[in-house]
Amino acid sequence: MRVCVFCGSSVGVRPQYRDAATALGRALAERGDELVYGGSKVGLMGAVADATLAAGGKAIGIIPTALRDKEIAHEGLTELHIVGSMHERKAMMADLSGGFVALPGGIGTFEELFEIWTWAQLGYHRKPVGLLDIEGYYAKLLAFLDHSVEEGFVRAEHRGMAIVERDPGRLLDRFAFYEPPTVVKWIKSGER
Repeated sequence: MRVCVFCGSSVGVRPQYRDAATALGRALAERGDELVYGGSKVGLMGAVADATLAAGGKAIGIIPTALRDKEIAHEGLTELHIVGSMHERKAMMADLSGGFVALPGGIGTFEELFEIWTWAQLGYHRKPVGLLDIEGYYAKLLAFLDHSVEEGFVRAEHRGMAIVERDPGRLLDRFAFYEPPTVVKWIKSGER
């Protein structure tokens, strides 16, 4: 399976974030899975790609022309695709991938995660979406999402679509057995 990884172009303040990116890259290669990601050689992006390649795996990067120099494109990948826009980048990442993992990252990571999760909720794809919650990085976000369920803005089955683990191997194990929920119409007849 090709697994798309969303993550930071920074390494963050805790060494455990880089360790998790490295462990995920190694786990992908050991399972024969391929990495699809944003194409940078810096931050957690570079760490997951380098670990995948070092373990004998394949790494496919997709980076927009405008970010090629800012994010410092990784020239040692199995494949590096230079695209015209962020929209093209995300579309290609989605098309090439059979599952999606979010490591710690910033606003771009959140945006990519929520877009692909929304597409799953709407039934545009039936691929697993997971979060590696390293050092509780996503704990407050997940608590907010639980609050959104309680307040009636997110259905429990849609919240439950996100597979959350702290260990990359366990996350990938769960991907192998993922069964997406049946998507039902959110708005009832007569509602606006």
